[in-house]
Amino acid sequence: MSRQNASPLGSWVANSYEVVAEFDDLMPTGLTVTGAGRVFVSFPRWGDEVPCTVAEVVDGEAVPYPSSEINTWSTERTPDQLVSVQSVITDPVGHVWLLDTGSLSFEPWLENGPKVVEVDPATDQVVRIIRPDTAAVTPTTYLNDIRFDFSRGSGGYAYLTDSQPEGALIVIDLASGESWSKLRGHESTRAAEGFRAVVQGVVRDNYVVGADGIAVSADGSRLFYCPLSSRRLYSVDTSALVDRSMSDEDVTKSIVDHGDKGASDGLESDTAGNLYATAYEHSAVLKLATDGTWSTVLHGPALLWPDTLAVAADGYLYVSVNQLPRTPLFNGGVDERVPPYQIVRVRVDAQPITLTRTDGNR
Repeated sequence: MSRQNASPLGSWVANSYEVVAEFDDLMPTGLTVTGAGRVFVSFPRWGDEVPCTVAEVVDGEAVPYPSSEINTWSTERTPDQLVSVQSVITDPVGHVWLLDTGSLSFEPWLENGPKVVEVDPATDQVVRIIRPDTAAVTPTTYLNDIRFDFSRGSGGYAYLTDSQPEGALIVIDLASGESWSKLRGHESTRAAEGFRAVVQGVVRDNYVVGADGIAVSADGSRLFYCPLSSRRLYSVDTSALVDRSMSDEDVTKSIVDHGDKGASDGLESDTAGNLYATAYEHSAVLKLATDGTWSTVLHGPALLWPDTLAVAADGYLYVSVNQLPRTPLFNGGVDERVPPYQIVRVRVDAQPITLTRTDGNR
């Protein structure tokens, strides 16, 4: 067998990417890019001094968004101020949504804390705030990520992951503001028992995180999701999720186990039907093509914990990289992070999914 074209031992197979922004004192999780190319990031309050939990990247700097006032933390905060935003995402009509966990350092959420905040980037003003119904959450719910489909119902739906250990999927009817949970504690949403990760050679057995990554199919018919503490990829029929009358037992009949994909945090999808998944044990991002084959999109030594993925209209896949395993919360109270934290991108020649009604209405 010829070894002429073999890669050197210890090589990184897809380490060509661009650095969009670097932060020395703010650790990003959420990431989104609007059609106009504006980049927004979120910095959850997990113990660091966080002057703003949502920011726009302007000339490489994090500028509080949509204002400093809504980002200001204080024990005398108003119900509409942001507590700790995990995710930001651009919806099908270009508005930016802020997913506020309402929780400090993964503690039980504060009163009026959990919410989704819609912002119009044309005016940089808050459009509305939706809080999940009491029946849709538990005291330890941790809202993690969100996707939208405006092609269903009178005002569209939002799908969220609840990543507490038992896990769940949460649905919001955007017309009424009502919400409900599905598959709470199901095998596909909860942390896998005895899960043990190996991240850059270090054994990590303290990850007990349920449903985390989420992505909608190109036609909106299925929702892909995965627990962080698992290596499986699942999908479920979105018609079953939006039907409040359907029992969890019936919803489970539409679940598909797509097999092993490695351990992932973030998921993303594009209009061609491809699915992207972070592979945090391998400092990589993988792609599942429509023919069922997997390939490596990113793989590099500095990519310690690729977190959130965002396909943008410019044809790039954007990735937040934040060294999460070295944070005190996940490292026995010891901070071993080595700034800067990065936002990077790689060209994938793909387009973001924007599911809207055919009549042009939301």
